[in-house]
Amino acid sequence: MPRTRVLAHARVRAAVVAAATAALLAPLAACSSSGSSGAQDTKPDGKPGAADRPVTVTVTPTGEQVPAGTPVRVTAAGGRLTSVTVADAEGHKLAGKVADDGQSWVSDRKAVPGAAYTVTTATRTEGGTAKSTKAAFTTAPADKVNKVDWRPGANSTVGIAQPISLVFDNPVKNRAEVEKQLRITTSNNTEGSWGWITDWSGRDRVDWRPKTYWKPGTKVTLNGELNGTDSGAGGWFVRDYTTTFTIGAQQIVKVDLDSHQLTLVRDGETVRRIPVSGGTPGGDKRSWRGTAVLMAKEGTINMNSETVGLGDAYDKMVNSSMRLTWSGMYAHAAPWNARYFGNSNHSSGCIGMSDANASWFYGQVRPGDPFEITGKDTKGEVAPGNGFGAWNLSWSEWQEKSALR
Repeated sequence: MPRTRVLAHARVRAAVVAAATAALLAPLAACSSSGSSGAQDTKPDGKPGAADRPVTVTVTPTGEQVPAGTPVRVTAAGGRLTSVTVADAEGHKLAGKVADDGQSWVSDRKAVPGAAYTVTTATRTEGGTAKSTKAAFTTAPADKVNKVDWRPGANSTVGIAQPISLVFDNPVKNRAEVEKQLRITTSNNTEGSWGWITDWSGRDRVDWRPKTYWKPGTKVTLNGELNGTDSGAGGWFVRDYTTTFTIGAQQIVKVDLDSHQLTLVRDGETVRRIPVSGGTPGGDKRSWRGTAVLMAKEGTINMNSETVGLGDAYDKMVNSSMRLTWSGMYAHAAPWNARYFGNSNHSSGCIGMSDANASWFYGQVRPGDPFEITGKDTKGEVAPGNGFGAWNLSWSEWQEKSALR
């Protein structure tokens, strides 16, 4: 009997303890179900846990009148970046991509001079809370601006020897940085290279030429994403440059100064042979040899020998003028030299032909067509910067002129 009473009392005490425990737990369970963060995210003092702390976002650069020419960088601590937008006052955006871990974002392009940027970020905490933040900075204006003159023009059709050529107003010291921003795309993955040369004007210039002549029908696009690039002592670029063009028929003009004949070859077939007269042998009036590229069809123009250092030898209007070099070599009509066509060279350096032949020939050729000129008594090969003379260098020699080699 005493043993039985002890067990009964034990059962009563256990039931009381269980009931009390249930009464204490009931309110806690109710609190846990009413909050989104859960009890595990609340400290004993009632303050938010780590999962609910706000994400710390850092943007660089920051401040007013900061130097341009660097990418915009955004980092997050205590959470993840879900999106970043960087835009200037005109709505132009700097593209970029959030890293896979959500901790950083870097713009693809550099901040440009004289701009006011707003950086808008979207973040999410470890507990899932989303938030948007904004930051702003401005860049200092360019103290000096570098500009570009480029060829060929947009939407043009050019010959198989046409290079892409950019001439800079001011010297370019940071050539590698500039070259990295110049992108060429072609419809058939044409192999080619940039090369830095000195233009006939004395200015810095960079040309892109294929390894061999272009394939007819090739579509070519230049994207010069130079805005925000520092050229060095020559100043900042403050705009981008782009051009798209197409390669026309395969035409090669062969000029034999020894036989005094010009031959137009199209798609491997001879179209016409024309008797010509080249530059007078034995002095400054000799023609250039090598590959020259038709730069422009200028029509009827005034030619003055004093502008090319030949004294007062001539000053006249000339028809069907086709420029081959900056130094003044043309192919053109030269009726005053009719008795020399096909038998001797007697010009001031140009390739002359009859009015009728010049008019016909002018209608056949286009800028970018190569003139392959041979002859024993010449001034030498056309230099790379004297028009488009890059074809007179071997492929390896041209590649060496890239700033990225």
